[in-house]
Amino acid sequence: MVYGLYISAEGAQAQSRRLEVIANNLANVDTPGFKNEFAILEARDSEAINQHLDSPGNGTINNIGGGVMVRDTQTNFKPGPITPTGNRDDIAIRGEGYFQIQHGDQVMLTRGGNFVFSPDGRLTTQEGYPVLSSDGDPVQVDPEAKAVHSGEYFNERGEAVIGGEAIPLAIAMPESNADLVKFGKNFFRSLGPVEQLPEEQRSAAPGMLERSSANPITEMMAMIETTRAYESNINMIKSQDEALGNLLGRVLRQT
Repeated sequence: MVYGLYISAEGAQAQSRRLEVIANNLANVDTPGFKNEFAILEARDSEAINQHLDSPGNGTINNIGGGVMVRDTQTNFKPGPITPTGNRDDIAIRGEGYFQIQHGDQVMLTRGGNFVFSPDGRLTTQEGYPVLSSDGDPVQVDPEAKAVHSGEYFNERGEAVIGGEAIPLAIAMPESNADLVKFGKNFFRSLGPVEQLPEEQRSAAPGMLERSSANPITEMMAMIETTRAYESNINMIKSQDEALGNLLGRVLRQT
C-alpha cells in the first residue's frame, strides 16, 4: 500500500512536469519562430533496481516497477507556418537555417525574424540585440537612406537592401539540431560549430514571419489529458492514504 503511494506520487510529479512544458508552449503560441517542446515519459524501475540492489527480470517483487517518470524534453524543430505581416522590418527563412544574433558575448540562433531598424540604422531584435550579417558584423544601414527608402527592406536572398547596398544577413546551420539548446523564448545556443548557408541555398520571405510551431488546439487537448492524469494520481494518493488510515485505526483498536 505504501509502495502504491510512492508510485502515484511519482505519476503526479511526472504529469506536473508535463503540464509545465505544455503551459510554456501555450504561452508562446504567438512568439515568432518559437519551437514547441514535448515531455518524454518513461516507465520507472523500482527503487531497489535504481539503487542497484536488484536487477531487472529476476522475477522478484522488485519487478513490479516504480511508476512513470519524465525522462527528457525534446524540441520540435519543424518549421512553423510562414504568414505575411505587412511589416517591412519582418523577414522569414524559407527552408533550413537560423538568423544569428549577438547576445552579450555569445552568438545565438533564431528563426524569429520580427526585427526592428533603429533610428541610427542598426537592425536589432525586439529586445535590442544586434542582428549579424554573414561576415559576423552587426547589420548597419545608412539611416538617411532608410528614411527615404520606399520599397522592401529585404529581398528573397535574405539581404538588407537599403540605399543601394545589399547586406546579406547571417543565415547559419548547425551540424545537427541536436546541438541546439533553448535560450529564452525563441533563441538557441549551439554546442557545436555552425556554418553559413551557401548563397544558392539562401531563401527568405520579406514582409513575412515564421509563426510559432505550437498549435493552440493540440496543446489545449494535451493539457486537458495531462490534467486528468494528474488528478487521477492525486485521487489515488488520497484513496490509499484513507485506506492506510483505516487499517491503522483498526489495528490500534484491537491492541
